[in-house]
Amino acid sequence: MPFKQMMKDSIKVIKSDGQEFNDLKASVQSKGIYLMQSDVLVEPNDLIQRIMSNGGTETFKVIDPGFHEGLHSIPAHYQMKVQKLGIPEAEKAIQSITYNISGHNARVNNHSTDNSINIVSINQDVVDHIVLLRQEIEKLIESPEEKKDALEVVDAIQGQFEANSPSKAVIKM
Repeated sequence: MPFKQMMKDSIKVIKSDGQEFNDLKASVQSKGIYLMQSDVLVEPNDLIQRIMSNGGTETFKVIDPGFHEGLHSIPAHYQMKVQKLGIPEAEKAIQSITYNISGHNARVNNHSTDNSINIVSINQDVVDHIVLLRQEIEKLIESPEEKKDALEVVDAIQGQFEANSPSKAVIKM
Protein backbone atom coordinates (compact mmCIF):
# COMPACT_ATOMS: atom_id res chain seq x y z
CA MET A 1 0.00 0.00 0.00
CA PRO A 2 1.54 3.37 -0.99
CA PHE A 3 2.33 5.69 1.90
CA LYS A 4 0.02 8.47 0.69
CA GLN A 5 -2.99 6.15 0.98
CA MET A 6 -2.21 5.70 4.69
CA MET A 7 -2.52 9.45 5.27
CA LYS A 8 -6.17 9.60 6.37
CA ASP A 9 -6.07 12.59 8.76
CA SER A 10 -6.53 16.20 7.67
CA ILE A 11 -4.13 18.59 9.38
CA LYS A 12 -3.21 22.26 9.35
CA VAL A 13 0.34 23.48 10.07
CA ILE A 14 0.43 26.83 11.87
CA LYS A 15 3.85 28.48 11.75
CA SER A 16 5.08 30.66 14.62
CA ASP A 17 4.83 33.73 12.31
CA GLY A 18 1.09 33.04 11.78
CA GLN A 19 1.40 31.50 8.29
CA GLU A 20 -0.92 28.52 7.81
CA PHE A 21 -0.84 25.49 5.52
CA ASN A 22 -4.29 23.89 5.29
CA ASP A 23 -5.74 20.61 4.06
CA LEU A 24 -2.58 18.50 4.41
CA LYS A 25 -3.01 14.75 4.58
CA ALA A 26 -1.14 13.03 7.40
CA SER A 27 -1.30 10.13 9.80
CA VAL A 28 -1.79 11.21 13.41
CA GLN A 29 -0.67 8.51 15.85
CA SER A 30 -0.38 8.47 19.64
CA LYS A 31 3.43 8.74 19.38
CA GLY A 32 3.71 11.23 16.53
CA ILE A 33 2.47 12.66 13.27
CA TYR A 34 3.58 11.39 9.85
CA LEU A 35 3.42 13.81 6.93
CA MET A 36 4.49 12.28 3.60
CA GLN A 37 5.43 15.52 1.86
CA SER A 38 8.33 17.92 2.02
CA ASP A 39 6.94 21.09 0.41
CA VAL A 40 6.01 22.53 3.83
CA LEU A 41 8.78 23.48 6.25
CA VAL A 42 7.88 22.18 9.72
CA GLU A 43 9.97 23.54 12.59
CA PRO A 44 10.05 23.08 16.37
CA ASN A 45 7.26 24.99 18.17
CA ASP A 46 5.03 25.06 15.08
CA LEU A 47 1.47 23.93 15.80
CA ILE A 48 -0.36 21.09 14.09
CA GLN A 49 -4.15 21.06 14.17
CA ARG A 50 -5.94 17.84 13.35
CA ILE A 51 -9.39 18.45 11.97
CA MET A 52 -11.53 15.41 12.76
CA SER A 53 -14.53 14.19 10.75
CA ASN A 54 -16.80 14.75 13.77
CA GLY A 55 -16.01 18.51 13.71
CA GLY A 56 -13.56 18.44 16.61
CA THR A 57 -9.96 19.56 16.53
CA GLU A 58 -6.82 18.48 18.33
CA THR A 59 -3.79 20.71 18.63
CA PHE A 60 -0.20 19.51 18.88
CA LYS A 61 3.04 21.39 19.43
CA VAL A 62 5.99 20.16 17.34
CA ILE A 63 8.89 19.08 19.54
CA ASP A 64 11.05 17.52 16.81
CA PRO A 65 10.06 17.77 13.12
CA GLY A 66 11.96 14.58 12.28
CA PHE A 67 12.49 15.33 8.59
CA HIS A 68 13.76 12.37 6.53
CA GLU A 69 15.09 12.66 2.97
CA GLY A 70 13.58 10.34 0.37
CA LEU A 71 15.13 6.93 -0.22
CA HIS A 72 14.29 4.78 -3.24
CA SER A 73 10.46 4.60 -3.36
CA ILE A 74 9.98 6.37 -0.01
CA PRO A 75 9.47 10.12 -0.56
CA ALA A 76 10.93 12.81 1.69
CA HIS A 77 8.70 13.10 4.74
CA TYR A 78 8.29 14.10 8.38
CA GLN A 79 8.03 11.80 11.38
CA MET A 80 7.18 14.45 13.95
CA LYS A 81 7.47 14.08 17.69
CA VAL A 82 4.71 16.23 19.16
CA GLN A 83 3.10 17.20 22.43
CA LYS A 84 -0.67 17.21 22.55
CA LEU A 85 -2.06 20.45 23.95
CA GLY A 86 -5.18 20.67 26.07
CA ILE A 87 -7.91 23.15 25.16
CA PRO A 88 -6.59 26.06 27.29
CA GLU A 89 -3.01 25.60 26.07
CA ALA A 90 -4.14 25.27 22.46
CA GLU A 91 -6.26 28.43 22.60
CA LYS A 92 -3.39 30.35 24.17
CA ALA A 93 -0.87 29.04 21.60
CA ILE A 94 -3.08 29.85 18.61
CA GLN A 95 -4.10 33.31 19.84
CA SER A 96 -2.95 36.07 17.53
CA ILE A 97 -3.11 39.72 18.57
CA THR A 98 -2.42 42.62 16.24
CA TYR A 99 -1.93 46.10 17.66
CA ASN A 100 -2.25 49.09 15.33
CA ILE A 101 -1.08 52.17 17.21
CA SER A 102 -0.92 55.72 15.92
CA GLY A 103 -1.24 59.28 17.09
CA HIS A 104 0.44 61.48 19.66
CA ASN A 105 1.53 59.69 22.84
CA ALA A 106 0.01 56.42 21.60
CA ARG A 107 0.75 53.43 23.81
CA VAL A 108 -0.40 49.95 24.76
CA ASN A 109 -0.64 48.66 28.30
CA ASN A 110 -1.08 44.92 28.20
CA HIS A 111 -1.97 43.46 31.62
CA SER A 112 -0.69 46.60 33.35
CA THR A 113 -1.99 49.87 34.68
CA ASP A 114 -0.88 53.23 33.32
CA ASN A 115 -1.43 56.10 35.73
CA SER A 116 0.37 58.72 33.68
CA ILE A 117 -1.26 61.87 32.34
CA ASN A 118 -0.44 63.08 28.84
CA ILE A 119 -1.35 66.43 27.42
CA VAL A 120 -1.00 67.01 23.71
CA SER A 121 -1.63 70.44 22.33
CA ILE A 122 -1.28 70.89 18.61
CA ASN A 123 -1.97 74.25 17.12
CA GLN A 124 -2.65 73.62 13.45
CA ASP A 125 -2.06 77.29 12.64
CA VAL A 126 1.54 77.00 13.86
CA VAL A 127 2.09 73.84 11.83
CA ASP A 128 0.65 75.51 8.72
CA HIS A 129 2.82 78.62 9.20
CA ILE A 130 5.98 76.55 9.60
CA VAL A 131 5.19 74.66 6.37
CA LEU A 132 4.57 77.96 4.54
CA LEU A 133 7.79 79.43 5.94
CA ARG A 134 9.79 76.45 4.64
CA GLN A 135 8.17 76.80 1.21
CA GLU A 136 8.99 80.52 1.03
CA ILE A 137 12.61 79.88 2.03
CA GLU A 138 12.93 77.25 -0.70
CA LYS A 139 11.41 79.64 -3.24
CA LEU A 140 13.15 82.91 -2.37
CA ILE A 141 16.66 82.07 -1.15
CA GLU A 142 19.03 80.95 -3.89
CA SER A 143 22.29 80.49 -1.99
CA PRO A 144 22.50 76.90 -0.69
CA GLU A 145 24.37 78.05 2.41
CA GLU A 146 21.87 80.81 3.28
CA LYS A 147 18.97 78.40 2.58
CA LYS A 148 20.52 75.83 4.93
CA ASP A 149 20.98 78.43 7.69
CA ALA A 150 17.39 79.69 7.32
CA LEU A 151 15.96 76.14 7.44
CA GLU A 152 18.01 75.44 10.59
CA VAL A 153 16.31 78.41 12.26
CA VAL A 154 12.90 77.03 11.24
CA ASP A 155 13.93 73.60 12.59
CA ALA A 156 14.86 75.24 15.91
CA ILE A 157 11.53 77.04 16.11
CA GLN A 158 9.61 73.87 15.26
CA GLY A 159 11.64 71.97 17.87
CA GLN A 160 10.61 74.51 20.52
CA PHE A 161 6.93 74.06 19.66
CA GLU A 162 7.30 70.28 19.92
CA ALA A 163 9.37 70.35 23.15
CA ASN A 164 7.92 69.51 26.57
CA SER A 165 9.01 72.87 27.95
CA PRO A 166 9.59 75.30 25.06
CA SER A 167 11.57 78.50 25.44
CA LYS A 168 9.14 81.37 25.99
CA ALA A 169 11.51 83.79 24.24
CA VAL A 170 11.40 81.72 21.03
CA ILE A 171 7.67 81.04 21.16
CA LYS A 172 6.72 84.71 21.71
CA MET A 173 8.61 85.81 18.57
